[in-house]
Amino acid sequence: MSKKFLIVGLGNIGADYVHTRHNIGFKVLNHFTKQNGIEFETRKFGALGTYKFKGRMFLLLKPNTFMNLSGKAVKYWLDKENIALENLLVITDDLNLPFGTLRLKTKGSNGGHNGLKDIQDKLNTTHYNRLRFGISDEFAKGRQVDYVLGEWTDEESAKLDERLEQASKVLTSFVMSGVNHTMNQFNGT
Repeated sequence: MSKKFLIVGLGNIGADYVHTRHNIGFKVLNHFTKQNGIEFETRKFGALGTYKFKGRMFLLLKPNTFMNLSGKAVKYWLDKENIALENLLVITDDLNLPFGTLRLKTKGSNGGHNGLKDIQDKLNTTHYNRLRFGISDEFAKGRQVDYVLGEWTDEESAKLDERLEQASKVLTSFVMSGVNHTMNQFNGT
């Protein structure tokens, strides 16, 4: 088994997006890197952080291609670093899960998510690991874009750090213990 893993947090670059629900992938990676003293550096198609832990290499990527072109960055780094598809984990927001719910899956549809849609198109498969972070669907009909690109409520913000901590544990478990063990331990928590 390869000891190198690509962990991709989906989001949009720019100050306007920092605190939006759609940027939860970036937020999870920012939390993980802060906890572990990792610095991001600007590289091709994104910001990349590297972290070595117990013989494993975490490559942490925040694509700078904007959400709808995320697949370009994912494919580039998988190929460049010669990382097996099963060692890819994509962190994304999910409207179909209650706020803060974490669900790790090994495959699935893009669920209408443009970032996942582009990754699926570029990789030519729906079989890749993704960590879905619930943002709930508490928006009025026709207001989905405003909601997804909206900022967290005060109530959500108060609970976010604990949820980010849990998501960081999922990343470590995924790399160290594998996807099946991690799904059994963390799904629905």
